[in-house]
Amino acid sequence: MCRFYETDVRYFVISDTHGSIDQAVRIGQLLCEASPPDGLIHLGDFADDAQRIARRLGLHAEAVSGNMDGLTSVPEHKIWDSPYGPVLLTHGHRQGVKRDLSRLLYRALELGCRAAIFGHTHVPVFTCEQGVYLLNPGSLTRPALGRPSYAMLEIDADRFAATIYYPEES
Repeated sequence: MCRFYETDVRYFVISDTHGSIDQAVRIGQLLCEASPPDGLIHLGDFADDAQRIARRLGLHAEAVSGNMDGLTSVPEHKIWDSPYGPVLLTHGHRQGVKRDLSRLLYRALELGCRAAIFGHTHVPVFTCEQGVYLLNPGSLTRPALGRPSYAMLEIDADRFAATIYYPEES
């Protein structure tokens, strides 16, 4: 199936909210006032937060579950049919991302994905390995390095661009 996209799309990307959605909602409201994103991507550990946040912001949400989600109907991973092409969305615990990113990279390659977006480490990263983009937005509520973070993803058929932001805690 061919899909054509006329403009870039932007996504507010978060992970590891652990039930605390206030800061994500505040940041999302600021983003929506300035230039509304096309959607929200939540990468697990309280995946149900994705719908709560998206409802408050009036956005569509893509979400996967993490190791702290327990029994849920939200899948542990999915292949997102993005404007850029197939993107692996996963929490990352099954790929051992706290150790290194090699298993995540190989899984993305195995599935034919052009990028993988993950969480679990609470540490932001944006890199490209073997032609596959790897993005982790970090965590707004439980940052591992002491600085809350999220990502804005801008994509089209030819571009996968992400920026990590470090908002002031409030």
